[in-house]
Amino acid sequence: MDLLDGLTHWRLWGSLGWNEIVQRYRRSVLGPFWLTASMGVMVIALGVVYAELFQQEVDQFIPFFCSGILVWTFMASYLTESGTLFTGSECYIKQISLPFSVYVFRFNWTKLIIFLHNFIVYLGVVIYFRIWPGSVALLAIIGLLAIVVNGIFASLTIGMVSARFRDIPQVINSVVQILFFLTPIFWRPDSLSGHAFITRYNPFFHLLQLARAPLLGEMPSTENYFAVVLITVLNIGVSVYLLSRFRWRIAYWI
Repeated sequence: MDLLDGLTHWRLWGSLGWNEIVQRYRRSVLGPFWLTASMGVMVIALGVVYAELFQQEVDQFIPFFCSGILVWTFMASYLTESGTLFTGSECYIKQISLPFSVYVFRFNWTKLIIFLHNFIVYLGVVIYFRIWPGSVALLAIIGLLAIVVNGIFASLTIGMVSARFRDIPQVINSVVQILFFLTPIFWRPDSLSGHAFITRYNPFFHLLQLARAPLLGEMPSTENYFAVVLITVLNIGVSVYLLSRFRWRIAYWI
């Protein structure tokens, strides 16, 4: 199976992913930490402004906003950038016979590296506001693993569909912008009162909550876990089906 073959090439996609980060920020003073600095400035600036707008205490709102935007940026990057997953690797695909999942794992590895850089902002917020989420914070690892697994299969699906239909990335970017405001990043889920369906039927909310809640010292709900399991099963099913049926066409589509 293509995915299993790709895992055996972990040294290759690991090196390619790391080299992509190095090349992107070569001759830069801060390198990839420019992303961290940008994230930190945004969290402080918008955190103070929106805390005032929503009439919340800064020391409560900024940790909520920071953990939310950190996880959301991680999730959204899979959707907005995976459109070029295969088209951006055309020179490799047409010259070297490798499992297509190698490019998927390389893409996901770079996203994880960037997330780990940005995670420094959360640590800074925790230290500054003297927040101690406790041992429940370890559950965030499960949430992050769920995001990574879903990111792998979602990027594979989007990469294949985008190789065939080049308008898909623009459609996804528009949808992600809308979902950003429909997902509780700036606002709290309990503020919806009679419109709870906005979060209940939003798959990104459940994925977000699985990682964010533990970072704030809270337990994700059973509904969050059940929804994420269902999302993951559907995501894997669609991705594996498309790969098994159209794998041989990818090289021609790009």
